[in-house]
Amino acid sequence: MNFLSIAIASDHRGYWLKKDLIDYFQTRGHNTFDYGTENDCVSVDYPDYAKKVVEHILTHDNTFGILVCYSGLGMTMVANRFDGIRAAYCNELELAKLAREHNDANVICFGSAFVTPELAIRCTEIFATTQLANERHKLRINKIVSAR
Repeated sequence: MNFLSIAIASDHRGYWLKKDLIDYFQTRGHNTFDYGTENDCVSVDYPDYAKKVVEHILTHDNTFGILVCYSGLGMTMVANRFDGIRAAYCNELELAKLAREHNDANVICFGSAFVTPELAIRCTEIFATTQLANERHKLRINKIVSAR
């Protein structure tokens, strides 16, 4: 993998998918940082958990993030509010590849209602191993950043 560690969080609706992702990547020797939530029994606000992952990514090199909520959209919106974060909602393999290849995304977001654990794992593997394609895309990313 291109990244050395994974910061991950979910709200209560994404808890089980988050747990599956952590279990998978830990058993393969990847360093994971679990920023909650701790269960699926207590309703929590996803922005609080997205912020924890984003702050970790912005202060640690070679780290990417995984955020999970019911739809995946809320986590994506929150993460993209932070300078230096490019979060992408992915529910298929090609989107995971393009998120990195064309947009140099550093956070992948899932909707627990729309992906299986197997698909989320495969998307994350592709996301973590894909490089930015070329300078043309870098220029476009700079335009995205300057549009803020």
